[in-house]
Amino acid sequence: LRRVRVLDVFHWAVMLLGLIQSGALGARKFRGGRNPQPRRALPSAHYRDRAETTESFSLDFTAVEENMDNFMTQVKNLAQSLYPCSAQKLDYDMKLHFLENTSVTCNDGTPAGYYLKESKGSRRWLIFLEGGWYCFNKENCNSRYETMRRLMSSSNWPQTKTGTGILSSLPEENPHWWNANMVFIPYCSSDVWSGATPKTDQNDYAFMGSLIIKEVVKDLLTKGLDNAKILLLAGSSAGGTGVLLNVDSVSELLEELGHTNIQVRGLSDSGWFLDNKQYRCTDCVDTINCAPTEVIKRGIKYWAGVVPERCRQAYEGKEWNCFFGYKVYPTIKRPVFIVQWLFDEAQLTVDNIHLTGQPVQEGQWRYIQNLGTELRNTLKDVPAMFAPACLSHEFITRNYWTDVQVKGTSLPRALHCWDRSLQENSRNNKSPPKGCPVHLIDSCPWPHCNPTCPTIRDQSTGQEMNVIQFLMHMGFDVQKMAHQQGMDPSKLLGMLSSGS
Repeated sequence: LRRVRVLDVFHWAVMLLGLIQSGALGARKFRGGRNPQPRRALPSAHYRDRAETTESFSLDFTAVEENMDNFMTQVKNLAQSLYPCSAQKLDYDMKLHFLENTSVTCNDGTPAGYYLKESKGSRRWLIFLEGGWYCFNKENCNSRYETMRRLMSSSNWPQTKTGTGILSSLPEENPHWWNANMVFIPYCSSDVWSGATPKTDQNDYAFMGSLIIKEVVKDLLTKGLDNAKILLLAGSSAGGTGVLLNVDSVSELLEELGHTNIQVRGLSDSGWFLDNKQYRCTDCVDTINCAPTEVIKRGIKYWAGVVPERCRQAYEGKEWNCFFGYKVYPTIKRPVFIVQWLFDEAQLTVDNIHLTGQPVQEGQWRYIQNLGTELRNTLKDVPAMFAPACLSHEFITRNYWTDVQVKGTSLPRALHCWDRSLQENSRNNKSPPKGCPVHLIDSCPWPHCNPTCPTIRDQSTGQEMNVIQFLMHMGFDVQKMAHQQGMDPSKLLGMLSSGS
């Protein structure tokens, strides 16, 4: 059986090379290999001048018996070496475009824009909203402009940007979406993608986040989006909240413009914030110390923030509620996949739990555990979601996004299952495919009780910590917890180290 499989793969690889030679597949389409590999340097100008000369390139077929991934990597490298003219066109970068409508701007009045990497032939589009907190009055917006100007102005944006995670064009880094048209919208409105007010003599700053999204969509219609089948509006942190606030309006805009066949979906990463009480109440001076409800109440007035119509009607006079995932989500019509760490660092920060390298107090530890419980409760009725019990913030653009698993399933796999379930539902109204889960949430109660969580580092020393070291660092009392659970401390430590 193994020999038959090897021969099948070899036969497939030879056929694939034949297709490449006949021009049916370009090297751009075939970047193969599942193991992350260093990017191959583009041929030098001297070599490109020798286009008719074939480079000698050995292919070790014994690798098929030992390592299938290595074999496929060699096939990929052979294909690129045979066709240097195609290889030189491999371009993984997104290129900067400023909006055609120059009246829609960043905070300081400079033109807003987006980065685009087209994928000719693909009818899938991924539009990503960047995150980066917010400001909610003149004083902290002035401070933000001095310290984080990139998030308020386009004056120093680079001409290109390389996508990572779900924005990567490498199949080994992004197995399901690598061949989509990639769009990255920089965050320069400081309004959680909600504002619609220009800069005037009376307004020191423009807050036009919701308008920027719409103008980008209009621009993209002239660049191939008009032929799209699927548009995935994704975002992380403030961008994740921006997805919840804008996914329906993007779909409605496309329908108004006559593009009713484009299926609009949302992917909200680390934007599902809770409006809970802080661990220790402080004065609302800046975005770090201000309670979540208070900052949004002030911000929505300062930005003249726009919220989805159905949510606005549900919370008329208290529209700030629509910035919190569990309140706006039930009012959203389009399908949205929620990605949320159960112990989100940004949530802990605004709740005044600051992990500064010192062991936390018992009250802080209880607060952290309760946060995970509260998040689970708000997510229990969300059909499509991925919620690992990790202490982190943002996920889908991280290079480790393929490694974290919940109940044995990675996020890329869960998103693939979600796509399949939506396709099946649109055809036959069937239940999700068997063995393809889309509702994934950790049940273990502590930060990093999931053994696939990203590496933790001691903030004071920079040293990596395992789960037990981390919990003890956080002030976790193994003896006391074991006693509460009615078990031997050594057994509890074994369960923790195995992620049970």
